[in-house]
Amino acid sequence: MPSPRHDTLIKLFADRPQLAVEILRDFLGADLPATPLIRRETSTFNTRPSDDIEADLVLVLGPPQTPVHAIIVEIQQDKSKDPRQLARYAAALWLMLGCDVSVLVICPDRKVAEHYAQPIESGLTGFRLRPWVLGPDGIPAITDPQEAAAHLDLAAMSVMVHGRDRKVIEAFTAALPDVTDEHAPDYYEYAYDMSAPEIRHLMEEIMKSASTKWPVYSPFAREHYGRGKADGIAEGKVEGKTEGKAEEAARSVLLVLDARGFTVPDGIRAQITTCTDIAQLETWVTRAATTQTLQDLFNEPG
Repeated sequence: MPSPRHDTLIKLFADRPQLAVEILRDFLGADLPATPLIRRETSTFNTRPSDDIEADLVLVLGPPQTPVHAIIVEIQQDKSKDPRQLARYAAALWLMLGCDVSVLVICPDRKVAEHYAQPIESGLTGFRLRPWVLGPDGIPAITDPQEAAAHLDLAAMSVMVHGRDRKVIEAFTAALPDVTDEHAPDYYEYAYDMSAPEIRHLMEEIMKSASTKWPVYSPFAREHYGRGKADGIAEGKVEGKTEGKAEEAARSVLLVLDARGFTVPDGIRAQITTCTDIAQLETWVTRAATTQTLQDLFNEPG
């Protein structure tokens, strides 16, 4: 059953299909056609007898009518899938599109990567598939914020694999606030969802000390942002109620003094109206009912 990490990695490649091309060409050395055209294709292939097999993600390079290459992206976190299934995917897509096909397998686990990196005997004479496999050793530890900003998707994968190194997370988080990529708000979420609990905790720790430029990315961020906002609202309400009570108490002091015929100078009026100590104001209200002079209002008995 697909896990959150599996689904998040698929989103990462679906958001920016060029990532698969860059990994195959720049990290794994695959020889791919040079074309700026790349699109997502249906990932379900029909077989005989009639049943559907579905890859995680299919990307096609070139014009829709004359594709020049196809890439099947598979996320494998364990060894449960029969490697021959990857060969079936490649054959079915080759038949459907009539162009060469590369199978790219992303494996966050080193042992799983070694398992799927082996040549696959399809059972069909002459058809032997060698998938391109990106394991944790092939994902760079990105510690430069500028490099992270230029490759946020790879930086998110770097956090997933190398996030126990604090510098990797610091570079990633430093890159996020100023990036204008339309998917930038998703990358922190992706890195957070893909990472182990101890890496998430470190991300949260670093986020706590981050600048106020931070958008609300992760569940952690939303929770703490929401809590802080709620606390602020609650605090504001308490402060507002306190100010309202103080104003009411000050008004009561002045009304009692006025009813008793005192003319209150501006200085004393300001002293009363600017007081925010409700207990003090309540004391003045009591004294205003019996005081003989305005000065006695502020003098302690005895």
